[in-house]
Amino acid sequence: MTKRYSSLPAILLALALVCSWCAGCANKEPAPNQPAPAKKEAKVRIGFLVKMPEEPWFQNEWKFAQKAADKYGFDLVKIGATDGEKVLSAIDNLSAQGAQGFVICTPDVRLGPAIVAKATAANMKVYTIDDQFVDADGKPMDVHYTGISGRQIGESVGKELAEEMKRRGWKPEETGAAAITFDELATAKDRTDGATASLTAAGFPAERVFHSPEKTTDTEGGFNAANTLLTQHPEVKHWLAYALNDEGVMGAVRAMEGRGFSAADIIGVGIGGNTCLVEFEKPAPSGFFASVLLSPVRHGYETSEMLYKWIAEGIEPPKDIRTSGIMITRENYRQVLKEQGLDDQKH
Repeated sequence: MTKRYSSLPAILLALALVCSWCAGCANKEPAPNQPAPAKKEAKVRIGFLVKMPEEPWFQNEWKFAQKAADKYGFDLVKIGATDGEKVLSAIDNLSAQGAQGFVICTPDVRLGPAIVAKATAANMKVYTIDDQFVDADGKPMDVHYTGISGRQIGESVGKELAEEMKRRGWKPEETGAAAITFDELATAKDRTDGATASLTAAGFPAERVFHSPEKTTDTEGGFNAANTLLTQHPEVKHWLAYALNDEGVMGAVRAMEGRGFSAADIIGVGIGGNTCLVEFEKPAPSGFFASVLLSPVRHGYETSEMLYKWIAEGIEPPKDIRTSGIMITRENYRQVLKEQGLDDQKH
């Protein structure tokens, strides 16, 4: 009896030691020389806002931006922001999603100050493409930007028009140049001014260049602007047509066809290299003769890549980048599209 009770303290002590050890295991801290588990960094998220999401140019920008996202592993949020209200709402949306920055082609360059202010308040970086922000005085803002060399590209349009007119043997006094303008946008003015300057420098009479402003920068805008010129100048036998983009030229060509002009009497040269493909693939040539193919790869992929590296690695991109283009016609467009990685864009 005495022996059984004398072992009880030892048993209780052993149980206490076991409980203490278990409790210690449950609350065990990492050893001083053992690194703490690394925190998982938040994934980079970037917005890509465009003003005309239905247009092939912007769809291609999105396509190549997605390729950058796939390569670098960031989230890309594509947003069609067609007016100022939608732009500002989209920025709020991106902020709520935790985006760290966005690429934008704004529907109105005068929104620049408001866009920058809202982005700054949300601690987001801004990269502008295609259309450059302007301040309250209409001057370009000091914001990172990739755009085209508008004047240079316009000059190539004027040169192509002059050369094709010469090949066809048209007389200047029987020819009119339909300059479809949109001077409210600086890059648009650069393009059409450049085309006019190059065309007249090649010997085309300045008084035979007829300017007509378009209200919208789409096919309907070009159609209406050209119709005004066709009514004002019924004496013209042959027409040259140029605008800030393919859509403006397409509208002008359609208006001329509606007034009875054949492809043999129209030379339209656009800028963009997208909408023109419908014309190039027709069995017979139309009045849409050529276009300057711009680079959605640079405007989509490279801008997204640069913004990602700016966010993730602190590598600030150049403040101002200007891209050029390649002249395409029915004869060479397939080969050029293939070389530029755009052969899947054929209609």
